[in-house]
Amino acid sequence: MFHAGDKVLIVSCDDDPRAVGKTGRIVDEVPPGPLTQGRWTVNGISIWIAPVLCRASELRVIN
Repeated sequence: MFHAGDKVLIVSCDDDPRAVGKTGRIVDEVPPGPLTQGRWTVNGISIWIAPVLCRASELRVIN
């Protein structure tokens, strides 16, 4: 389970493969639901990459 503001490493991303290997922060304050198909919103990846939606299995929390 992730929390808003958690810094994560994107290990894979079906939404935008350019995000793989980059870090970002979780935006969602509550667990994702059916609207995003259970995917978490990750922002702050890069100036060239918009926020992406990733499954929990595609993310790793980093401290």
